[in-house]
Amino acid sequence: MEIKHDTSRRRLLKWSGAAAATVAVSGTWLPNFGISAALAADLGEGDVGILNYAYALEQLEAAFYTQVTDTPYEGITDDETALLTDIRDHEVEHRDFLKGALADGAIPDLEVDFSSVDFTSRDSVLGAAKVFEDLGVSAYNGAGKLIENVDYLAEAGRIVSVEARHAAAIRELLQPDSVAFAGDDVVDENGLDVVNDPATVLAAADPFITTDVTANTLV
Repeated sequence: MEIKHDTSRRRLLKWSGAAAATVAVSGTWLPNFGISAALAADLGEGDVGILNYAYALEQLEAAFYTQVTDTPYEGITDDETALLTDIRDHEVEHRDFLKGALADGAIPDLEVDFSSVDFTSRDSVLGAAKVFEDLGVSAYNGAGKLIENVDYLAEAGRIVSVEARHAAAIRELLQPDSVAFAGDDVVDENGLDVVNDPATVLAAADPFITTDVTANTLV
């Protein structure tokens, strides 16, 4: 599925450049309704920066799957509902775990924008899910080498293994009875998974997050 972005509308997500002060405003988790839970957030540096990086991505995924399960696409099956609900629950748990680990160092709730996704369409929803899951796996793979605390590294390894299961399951829904779950677009000739650095991942996530975010030490 091709996800179309409104490039004329904004480049509000500044992943590099001058640091922005973290500003939290009152509000609830309200994706797609134009209400900002956060005006700006800087991810920070060191392990805190990496955890906030993961936390931002988990917020994105949790919000997406919550929308999917709240407004199921046309023709969704019971098995698909069960799978997508499980994935939603995992992403919410990942998000909440990282928020708890960060404590006062956590960035605010981010406002997301899924206007490019047609939530009534199976192809659109699963295509977006594929993008998010593949991106998440590559993000954890790329961030691992930057984590200094071995306990954080161990937990990141446990999370990425679950994200990889999600990615494989979504690919199987899109292309059943195929080898797409481990396609050559995500597994290289050495049998190793794709690795993306924070700059690449955050640029790909940019169109789906409208909060102004900086990551000065990660890119």
